[in-house]
Amino acid sequence: MDLDAFRQLLTPRGQEALKAAAEVVDDDPVTAVTRLRRSHDAGLTSAALTQATLRARAAGKFGADAELMYFTRAGLEQATRREVADHRARRMAPDSLVADVCCGVGGDLLALARAGCAVEAVDADPLTAAIARANADALGLGDRVSVRTADAATVDPSAFDVLFADPARRTARGRTFDPMAYSPPWPEVLEMVARSRAACLKVAPGIPHGFVPGGAEAEWVSYRGEVKEAVIWCGGLAGGGGRRATMLPSGATMTPDPALGRAEHGPVGRYVYEPDGAAIRAHLVAEVAALVGGRLIDPQVAYITGDVAARTPWASGYEVHEVLPFSLKRLRAALRERGVGNATIKKRASAVDVDRLRKDLRLSGDQSATVILTRIRERPFALICTPF
Repeated sequence: MDLDAFRQLLTPRGQEALKAAAEVVDDDPVTAVTRLRRSHDAGLTSAALTQATLRARAAGKFGADAELMYFTRAGLEQATRREVADHRARRMAPDSLVADVCCGVGGDLLALARAGCAVEAVDADPLTAAIARANADALGLGDRVSVRTADAATVDPSAFDVLFADPARRTARGRTFDPMAYSPPWPEVLEMVARSRAACLKVAPGIPHGFVPGGAEAEWVSYRGEVKEAVIWCGGLAGGGGRRATMLPSGATMTPDPALGRAEHGPVGRYVYEPDGAAIRAHLVAEVAALVGGRLIDPQVAYITGDVAARTPWASGYEVHEVLPFSLKRLRAALRERGVGNATIKKRASAVDVDRLRKDLRLSGDQSATVILTRIRERPFALICTPF
């Protein structure tokens, strides 16, 4: 979809096409196109069906708002889930003037506007900027938002209360995990941060800790157990700096306990715990181990073990039934002996191809189990467990 096609969607005729597309989006694609072509030209039909499809996909991130919003495929992929964007926006002071220098389709500027901020947003792509503007208008937030087509470098961060940046993490080759390949690249982002009063940077959760600027707070955020992003808070928003893990939707948060050193490690006990991914990314596994009274099964692996069942929202718990040095033959025999026909396979520090293993196990039976593949003292092991 190009900019002209998108603008057609904003006309009364385009809105009619969008309404019709929503009614047929679940039909066979040929049938859907045929029905829309009875009353709309090919270009408008294509644009409307594309938007209807993207809106359906976006419902998981944006809820009911998705029915009114506009997207590109890449923009939807990078857009922040509403609950996560709202969590970030709550840290901003109401009435803050925020510069959103990589606004994308506008997921974050919507959350900032809802939180009472005034947002001046830019995006280098004219289509994406137009979509962000349309999304603010569609959701009744246009009076708190301005959007223009421009490079991030054209914005003077010192003129705003807060700099918000979500650098693009896709290149011509696909998604990138290297901050130096972000757009704008990491040094340019940090240069803008240096000229800001306060800054909030949305980055990939796998960002190396060494890329976090001194004095900043790095927060890793998970939603229903899945790590969504890292947020780097700088300047007036950094608080005391350091590391933080946050779980949504509960809002539970964890920071380092200065009284704790490195977590102890020892033999596998009756129970194993898998910490929430945000705690793992924030290097807070020792804090989770303290919560359950446990120890690591290996000093370099984020699985915790203990001899007493403990419950915490910061970890999933499993009762261990068998610990095996890993071999396909032995694991298959052990699972068959237990009548396991449905196995959830988890792994950490293991080179095993899970999809291939699942096929090779050829399980049958009416029991379920969790198989944890990991390394203990440089040797591969399999733990047969059940959740508790």
